[in-house]
Amino acid sequence: MNSTLEGGCACGACRYELHSTPLITHACHCTDCQRASGAPFAVNIWTEAENVVLQSGKLRSVLLEGGASGKPCEVWFCEVCGTALWSRYHVSPGDCRWVRGGTLDDPASIAPDVHIWTRSKMPFVTLPDDVPIFEQFYDLKEVWSADSLGRLRANIEAHAQ
Repeated sequence: MNSTLEGGCACGACRYELHSTPLITHACHCTDCQRASGAPFAVNIWTEAENVVLQSGKLRSVLLEGGASGKPCEVWFCEVCGTALWSRYHVSPGDCRWVRGGTLDDPASIAPDVHIWTRSKMPFVTLPDDVPIFEQFYDLKEVWSADSLGRLRANIEAHAQ
């Protein structure tokens, strides 16, 4: 995967770049992601907020209540066509974004590193044998690379209040 990825909304008004490799990429099967995406799961690229750069267009956001955590989830979308581009899950530390993988110009350039919240996955979805699967979430220290953990620690420290 290239370290810079590009993507945008359905109408083309909003364009963005990702300026770093993902910390991790989730296929999330939670009911919130199912509802928000209108699909059986969402592919979310987890990265630091400063790596998500809006190149053109205007975004709006809505603050939703996270189902499992009860903590807010902010979703940014194109103000013209309504395509959801990324989120911030306030249950997670630091200042990160979860970019919707399907909005990349080349969505096939990424693949999920893990499948999460599979306890609510749709019964017709078959999960791969070669990717870790979690009924809920997982312990980052057991799954993430040392590089990703270091980047997240640096992000948390930079945004501590």
